Amino acid sequence: MNTLKNKVQLIGNLGNDPEIVNLESGKTLAKFNMATNESYTNNKGEKITDTQWHNIVAWGKTAQIIEKYVTKGKEIAIEGKLTTRSWEDKDGIKRYMTEVVCSELLMLGK
Repeated sequence: MNTLKNKVQLIGNLGNDPEIVNLESGKTLAKFNMATNESYTNNKGEKITDTQWHNIVAWGKTAQIIEKYVTKGKEIAIEGKLTTRSWEDKDGIKRYMTEVVCSELLMLGK
């Protein structure tokens, strides 16, 4: 059960082309956002679609695959873990961001 402590699995579509960063250390970083949709019918009989946006980062070989094959609108499945980071902006205000660090990627759809 230890492997289930911080595990995220998402299936959705990219909201933008991945931003690829090649670091001086030789590592590759891919950053993108991903939309997941959930549909349901409300008590008035109307179909409602709830879209959630997720910030995704990937490193190394996974980032290189994303750079080569994944573009805006593409449907993918990812597995990874949740991380939260913080920084101070130019006004000295502490900001936080929660991201999914992608460890596995599966390309779906066309």
